[in-house]
Amino acid sequence: MSLGLETLKVIFLLTLLWLVISALTAPLEALGWWAGWFGEEIEETLARPKEEGTEHEASRSPAAYFIIFLTGIAGVRQELYLPEEQTLLNRLVRQLPEAIIVDTIFPYSVTNRALTSQRLFAWFWRYAFRQKEHGRRVGFLINIRNLFQVMVSADHRFGPIYNQGTAETLIKGLRGHGYAGGSGTPVILIGYSGGGQIALGAVSYLLRQLAAPIRVISLGGVMCSDPGVQHVEHLYHIRGQRDGIQRLGEILFPGRWSLLANSFWNQVSARGKITFVDMGPMAHNGPGGYLDEASFLANGQSYMDETVATICRLVRLPFRQDNGPA
Repeated sequence: MSLGLETLKVIFLLTLLWLVISALTAPLEALGWWAGWFGEEIEETLARPKEEGTEHEASRSPAAYFIIFLTGIAGVRQELYLPEEQTLLNRLVRQLPEAIIVDTIFPYSVTNRALTSQRLFAWFWRYAFRQKEHGRRVGFLINIRNLFQVMVSADHRFGPIYNQGTAETLIKGLRGHGYAGGSGTPVILIGYSGGGQIALGAVSYLLRQLAAPIRVISLGGVMCSDPGVQHVEHLYHIRGQRDGIQRLGEILFPGRWSLLANSFWNQVSARGKITFVDMGPMAHNGPGGYLDEASFLANGQSYMDETVATICRLVRLPFRQDNGPA
C-alpha cells in the first residue's frame, strides 16, 4: 500500500513539473518565429494539392467568401484528427458551394508545424498521439499543450506576437487556396473550442493585410477580451447550455466580465457586434456535443444537423460595412 502511495506521489510531482515546464516554455515557439529562427518552411503545408481539392473549388470562381476552419485543442497536425470535425467540414463543403474552405491550418503552432514532425520532442508527441488514438490518458497531454498555446494567444505580452504569426499563416493558407489579394472577398473564421481565441486574436492583423470584412464564428470557443474583437465584422458565439468549457472564457478573463464596461469585449458588445447563439442542451464535445450525430433535439434533428444548419445560416448573413474599432 505504501509503495502504491509513493508511486502516486512521484507521478503527481512529475506531472506537476511537466505542467510548469510546459507553461514556461509555451511562448518559445512564437518568440523564435519573431526572432526569425524558423518559420520559412511553412508555405508547402498550407496549399491544397489540386488532386485533393474538392470539386466545388475547381468548378466555381470567384468565391463569395473564404472560410478558414480552426480545429479544437485535440488536434496534432494540419489534418483534422477528430472524425466528427471532418464530418462537419464535409457537410459544410456540400452545403456552401459558394465558399472555398481552408482546412490546412494547425492553429496551435505559430509556424503551422504539426506536433509530430520537425520538433525536438516530435517523438514524444507521436507517442502521445498513438496513446490518444487508443483512448489512453497520456494522450490528454496534447490537449494540455494546445491549451497553453491558447493562453499565449490571450496573453497581453506574448499574444501580439503569436497572433501576428498566426495571421501570416492564415494569409498564406488563403493564398494557397486561390485568395486574391486586394479583392476584398470576405473571410470567415470558424474557431472550435480553443480555435475561437486563435481566430479572434488574428483578426486585427488579417484586416490590415486583406482590407476585407472578417467574420468570426465561435463554436463553443474559449475567448478573452482580445483587441481583435474590435475589428470583426461580427462575432457569432455558438454555445450550448451544457457546454461548461466555453464558459471558462467568461470566468477566467476579466475583460469578459460585465462590470468592466470599458473592456474591448464589452464595448464591442454594446455596439451590437457580438451575438450569442443558443444551441439548447448541447455540450462541448463527445456524446451530446455540437458534433454528435446520435443525439437529437425535440424536433428530431441531430445535434450535428443543427450545428451545420446554424453555421451555414451565420455564414450567409449579409456583411456589414462598419469594421472600425469600437
